Amino acid sequence: MNILEKLGTQTSRSQRLEEAAAVSHTAPKPKSHGFRIEFGPSRKDILNFTNQLAVMLRAGISLQDALESIGAQIQKQKFRRIVLDLKQQIEAGKSFSQALSAHPEVFSNLYINMVAAAEISGSMSSMLQRLAEYLDQEAETRSQVISAMIYPIIIGVMAVTCVTFLLTFVLPRFLVVFEGKEHLLPAPTKLIMALSTGVRSYWFIVFPAIGMILVGFWYFTRKTPIGKRWWDRTKLRIPLLRTLCRSLYITRSMHTMGVLTNAGVPILDTISITAQITGNTLYEGMWKGVFEEVRQGKKIASSLAQFTLMPSNVVQMIQSGEESGTLGDVLNDISQFYARELRTVIKTVTSMIEPLMIVVMGLLVGFIAMSIILPIFKMSSVVTSG
Repeated sequence: MNILEKLGTQTSRSQRLEEAAAVSHTAPKPKSHGFRIEFGPSRKDILNFTNQLAVMLRAGISLQDALESIGAQIQKQKFRRIVLDLKQQIEAGKSFSQALSAHPEVFSNLYINMVAAAEISGSMSSMLQRLAEYLDQEAETRSQVISAMIYPIIIGVMAVTCVTFLLTFVLPRFLVVFEGKEHLLPAPTKLIMALSTGVRSYWFIVFPAIGMILVGFWYFTRKTPIGKRWWDRTKLRIPLLRTLCRSLYITRSMHTMGVLTNAGVPILDTISITAQITGNTLYEGMWKGVFEEVRQGKKIASSLAQFTLMPSNVVQMIQSGEESGTLGDVLNDISQFYARELRTVIKTVTSMIEPLMIVVMGLLVGFIAMSIILPIFKMSSVVTSG
């Protein structure tokens, strides 16, 4: 190597070190606090950690020094202890993937397997960068879905609040006029009077009961196997929600499989991890069935063809990728296509839900208003005829 090449190498190395130092210093330094409630690391914390570690390794800093430097900059005490524990385990002779597997509540199986594949191939910095891109895209997809749900939730809360206000504060002032004339009232007005009286007289039972129903529904659909399966099946049957969920599950599955396949993770491990991250018990069961078929020597496409949850065009593209030896690239193409479709579906669903929720809210308020106006007209007609 001549002098110019050595100078170029040193300059490039110094630039990478400056870049790593800049990344390390961008994180705020930890401050000493008194008593405080602290949760575990969020998805954003894991993403920032992965990005910083990838940059520092690419700059030529050793893994132990990089972990020590990043840990010193982390504000969350729990996450800082985890990062420093990773450094201590590596110094004790364990591999990075083995150290990560000691904290399964923080680092997923996908994360650990990709790091293990990087240790074998010797491409840790590039693999961490790929992991960061994966986590970033997953966070973006999650944010899009949550954003699509925020507006309906706000409108729903406003509708419930408005109806409750009308029943408890507005209606009682009007209903005084109808006392003693209940036989002249139409059925809608009688229903509204009964609801208003019930809410005002038994509010200490009604509101806790509603809260218990909501908590019970959440527990049933999130914590019990029967409830989770029922809710996952229901989401795939509701017209607007069906297309959104289907695109989400396919995007998540194909993206995960593509990243793991290109990372060199064994195909059985790839399918097993994909089953864990789908977020739907029906799709999870589908991938577990594919796992058993592939373990017996069958192809992924032929195994998927037995299930109706995966579109036939996706199965055909996977089959083409298996036959041509470009499965990883095909999976990435499929995930990108469905990611674009997911964004389109979210916009469509949001634009359809907005007027639908407004119409529902208008019908509720209109029904209450009609229940007040109808008896007024009926009594006035009785007085006029008399």
